[in-house]
Amino acid sequence: MINFYYAYQPIIDFFLLSVGFGYSQQIALRAGVFSIATAGFGALGAYTVAILVTRYDVPIWSTVVLGMVIAGAVGFLLSLPLARLRGAFQAIATLAFVQIVLSLLLYGEDFTGGALGVTGIPRVMNTWTLLAVVVVTMYVMWSIGRTGLGRIFDALRQEESVASSLGVNIGRYHALAFILSGAVGGLFGGLQSLYVFQIEPHNFGFAFMVNVLTVVILGGRTTLLGPIMGAAIMAILPELARPLAEYRPAVNGIILILVITFLPNGVGDEIVFWFRRRKTAKKAQALTDKEARDAVTSS
Repeated sequence: MINFYYAYQPIIDFFLLSVGFGYSQQIALRAGVFSIATAGFGALGAYTVAILVTRYDVPIWSTVVLGMVIAGAVGFLLSLPLARLRGAFQAIATLAFVQIVLSLLLYGEDFTGGALGVTGIPRVMNTWTLLAVVVVTMYVMWSIGRTGLGRIFDALRQEESVASSLGVNIGRYHALAFILSGAVGGLFGGLQSLYVFQIEPHNFGFAFMVNVLTVVILGGRTTLLGPIMGAAIMAILPELARPLAEYRPAVNGIILILVITFLPNGVGDEIVFWFRRRKTAKKAQALTDKEARDAVTSS
């Protein structure tokens, strides 16, 4: 077991970071917000931690919290103009936000290091700390799902007009989704910067956005299991497809198309839905059997 851990530690750490970024993406999609701003939030958190730790000797965990707060605050500011947009327009606007963040990081050379980024970041993050943070994040997401907030997010995603007719303030809850997505993205961006020694703007570029979206689409957009399954597939797939390493992007694309076509809810969500349907069917069968026994007894 120990040998397995040391052999696959980078993959496990990559998996845990992907799960965290997946939850940042999922909470927005769950509320019906078509945002792909997680990359921008992650960059804000990562650079906040990297700059404060390397230049100002601020305590590490304080910088992580500050990065999370800054990304959440930017998420709120972003929600003010974008809460009125929907669908593809919202996605394009959040894509523009990511490009603005990356441009500022790239051209603010005196402060951000420009294309070279920030180097010399202490590598204090390990697998167990990442695991603990992921577990806490999962608990928060699970708690949200069991409250009225989670039900309102689900209502907004399924039928916004119906939720509005029931008195739900759409703008307020979309803003809350942006804030939560920003805070989670900033948190894991900060953790990532404490794991890799160096961060650069391209770490949060187009490939990062595609990876985060793929984690949620492959895994699922509504259940806790979704980002876990999506991140697991993304972590394991390169190992399984090693003989096809030259064609890896094509293999990833084919798998993504197959999942979207045949499992549109995502692998993780389909598994959860299957168990729910099975549980409901068992209850219905038990009720039917009870009614049959009662009918026989009464006759």
